Amino acid sequence: MNSEIKQILQAVQSGGMSVDDALLKIKEKPFEDIGYAKVDIHRKIRQGAAEVVYGAGKTPKQICGIISSMKIHGQDTVLITRLSKEAAAAVGQTHELKYFSDARAGIIGDFPKADGIGTIVVATGGTSDIPVAEEAALTAQVLGNEVTRLYDVGVAGLHRTLSHLDDIMSASVIIAIAGMEGALASVLGGLADCPVIAVPTSVGYGASFGGLSALLSMLNSCASGVSVVNIDNGFGAGYLASMINHMDNKRSEGK
Repeated sequence: MNSEIKQILQAVQSGGMSVDDALLKIKEKPFEDIGYAKVDIHRKIRQGAAEVVYGAGKTPKQICGIISSMKIHGQDTVLITRLSKEAAAAVGQTHELKYFSDARAGIIGDFPKADGIGTIVVATGGTSDIPVAEEAALTAQVLGNEVTRLYDVGVAGLHRTLSHLDDIMSASVIIAIAGMEGALASVLGGLADCPVIAVPTSVGYGASFGGLSALLSMLNSCASGVSVVNIDNGFGAGYLASMINHMDNKRSEGK
């Protein structure tokens, strides 16, 4: 059961909210139409995480309008992905925005307290993969996860990977981010006893085909327990890792 609905029911049980008010709260329209966007107000109730704003292709005015709608409806922390530096500066004039240039992401509000079952490890093959890794790591943190970053631990120097065995073996989820041939995901998948989410990046020389070679390598991984998201999709990996890291919480809420 979703935690927000559970809180409403608990309020009714304790006498802090009437049955009619609770019913109204649950039946509120699921989205707000602000003309250029239909802001999904009920997404947190349905999925456990609020809507995330995709910044690319939106004007700063549109982004500000969506943020305002989310805040009016009780969303304390808002994540904006693929946000340019110029757009972030404009949005920052209206909202208190923290901008993370490596990830091209902005955050309104504070990071929530980590409440996942364990730690999400975000590992990259090289330094050039850090922008995608930071998008994944920040997404996971905004969704309430403890994150450990292991950067530049690729297979070109395997000793760098093996020097972090404690972190790898104790993780609840690993996000493996790599370009070139994308071998890092297979290596980590062969070492860890947790799910590995592979993220191919568009980093590489000509025959890497903008990340396609890494994508195909990861899809053909011989290590069990490796799943793959799209090229450069750090957000998708961070979101999926958070869902996995909160499965025990979901089971507890249903009891």
